Amino acid sequence: MLTVVAKIGSSSLTDERGVIDHEAIARVCEQTARLRADGHRVVVVTSAAVAAGLEAVGLGGRRPTDMLTLQAVSAVGQSRLMRVWDDSFARHGIVSGQVLLTPYDFFERSQYLHARSTFGRLLELGVVPVVNENDAIADDELRFGDNDRIAALVAHMVGADVLVLLTDTAGLFTGNPRTDPTATLIEHIDMVTPELEAMASGAGSARGSGGMASKLRAARIASFSGVRAVIAGSRRPDGLVDAVAGKPGVGTTVKPYDRRLSARKLWIGFAVDAAGTMVVDDGARRALVERGVSLLPAGVRSVSGTFAEGSAVDIAGPDGKVFARGLTRYSSEDAAGVAGRRSAELPDEASAVIIHRDDLVLLS
Repeated sequence: MLTVVAKIGSSSLTDERGVIDHEAIARVCEQTARLRADGHRVVVVTSAAVAAGLEAVGLGGRRPTDMLTLQAVSAVGQSRLMRVWDDSFARHGIVSGQVLLTPYDFFERSQYLHARSTFGRLLELGVVPVVNENDAIADDELRFGDNDRIAALVAHMVGADVLVLLTDTAGLFTGNPRTDPTATLIEHIDMVTPELEAMASGAGSARGSGGMASKLRAARIASFSGVRAVIAGSRRPDGLVDAVAGKPGVGTTVKPYDRRLSARKLWIGFAVDAAGTMVVDDGARRALVERGVSLLPAGVRSVSGTFAEGSAVDIAGPDGKVFARGLTRYSSEDAAGVAGRRSAELPDEASAVIIHRDDLVLLS
């Protein structure tokens, strides 16, 4: 038995006017029913609440940019979206349950444990959880903004074996397949690198918030969770079933790492955006990578960005390449003030550690 998380985005769930494509949802539900008949457990992560609400409130067309309108439209669209999922699953005798998540549910431990228990019980009851971000009340300062990342974090939360990211392209190509006839599908990726993310950068459709770079970042999160990730075309016949089965040519598969990060370290490394960067010398870089020690002020060359104590910051080597991320015990101003100073030179009240090893995640 496998636990599968399947995510499908707005561009695959709606037409150009933002109207929900019932056939697209029906395809996912039919394949989910087949996976369950084979004994697998499935969690669905859906986008399209905003897209589904646009037509209802007379804003069909491009996605609004102001947060209040997005939240209002999401509140209208979410119920309409969930109704379609419920009805489509019911045709297969399956009960679905709505789960709306926020970032707090991943980084606040009590919330995380509660959410994990809820998912566990839903799956035990034979329910298919249908997940979305709680856009209607999300704080603009603390929200994901794309469901690819949520899907990857949910995959970690439920102990998934496979994450399938269904999108409007067949996977990652060597070029843009819409404009480059020589572009070929990249079927296997051992490690998602910044170079790959840069190659895939670009916005998704007008109705969505993601893109291929977002899919790659989610696959990277999954790989650090020990989860196999597949980016596949949503319109491919049996695409979800074949991706779970590991059939060749289905899409782009990202290999899972042997080690599995804890939920907390996964949060530090991938769930929050870095508020700044600390550049360290080569000795500090080697110590962090090879010995797993804490980052001390003496190893810091420079500090950029404005951040408070407890913020997530990137850690880069002398070449400027980011290789780690951690939660800082210093504000940006204080960190700049102690950079390069040995422990004996620090003020008495200052912490001897800028980033503790328990709050640090290696990203390579």
